[in-house]
Amino acid sequence: MVDSTSTLYLIKGGKLYDPEYSGEKDILIAGDEILRIAEEIPRPEGFDVEVIDATEGLIVPGFIDSHVHLTGGGGESGFRTRVPEIALSDIIEAGVTTVAGLLGTDNVTRSPEDLLAKTKALNETITALAYTGSYHLPSPTITGSVKKDIALIDEFIGVKFAISDHRSSQPSTEELARLASEARVGGMLGKKPGIVHLHVGGGSDGLKPILDVVKDSEIPLTQFVPTHVGRNRELLEQGIELVNKGGFIDITCPSESLKWEEGMGSSMERLLEGGAPLSRITLSSDSNGSMPQFDDEGNLTGMARGEIRALFRTVAELARSDALSLSDALKLVTENPARRLGVFDRKGNLAEGKDADILVLTGELELEKVFAGGELLLEGEKTLAGGPFE
Repeated sequence: MVDSTSTLYLIKGGKLYDPEYSGEKDILIAGDEILRIAEEIPRPEGFDVEVIDATEGLIVPGFIDSHVHLTGGGGESGFRTRVPEIALSDIIEAGVTTVAGLLGTDNVTRSPEDLLAKTKALNETITALAYTGSYHLPSPTITGSVKKDIALIDEFIGVKFAISDHRSSQPSTEELARLASEARVGGMLGKKPGIVHLHVGGGSDGLKPILDVVKDSEIPLTQFVPTHVGRNRELLEQGIELVNKGGFIDITCPSESLKWEEGMGSSMERLLEGGAPLSRITLSSDSNGSMPQFDDEGNLTGMARGEIRALFRTVAELARSDALSLSDALKLVTENPARRLGVFDRKGNLAEGKDADILVLTGELELEKVFAGGELLLEGEKTLAGGPFE
């Protein structure tokens, strides 16, 4: 509801990527949505209007991170290795306006209830979704059922599980199919995607459990979103095969402390060489999750942690290196995850009537301003919102 007491934001003259490049445009933000996009928008009369000059910069949709350990992950080397929960200010400073949270290895000291509470807290400022479950069977839930959690709890849009990892429950094809069925039906009842979001470890089976379920059941390939698919070359090749069959994959952005041997640019180059359509690929950060390294006998040899800033850094590096056009790089963290998470009706691109989740970047692809739900949350180096205990 916009009245004469509302503050309107008028972003003037930036190069608009929605995420396709659409020229230099003005954007008028009223309340929590984009009211108008045009080549020239006059300053509205009778309102308090803050005009933002973006003539030297770029305007892009807010980023969507579909794999974040909102309450922290880790614990593979004892309680002192539990990664802390993520701070709201960290999310904002990374240019992320929508997150999807999950649990990991630890469903003993972390719980779906804790995850739901964190998700609700973040929703007071940005947009937060979540997956029920964790690495293991039976899936930890709030209602006692994956199907009920997804159908009845607004924030839950799917279930998290792990395959091809020595820390998983080593599920049979029948068990994985049953879990996917629960998620699918819960999604149908709750009008949600009912995603089975799969952590894929470094085990030799790779993505084979997914293909086995699809072959031996009525569950469609599109119900699954395996993540960490860029873990190694073998898994990436399986990912290309899966995408070309009509599936989806998610690739984890490298943190500063754990660089990939081949790098994101060469991974994207191989995906394109293999004919993988970019519309079926997303990037995520695995932020605040542990990134443990194990030897051949399963002994922990080192540990890094996911960083949410890796998402923005990776997109910028892909565009700067010409591995992808800026428009294609943006799609991996805007339009594609919005469609997969079931929120494209209000997120993922810049259009009139959609949520005002907007980033203003410099011409050098550095973050300058962040809007989420029409609120200015970051301006230059100054974060204007954060948790009460930060």
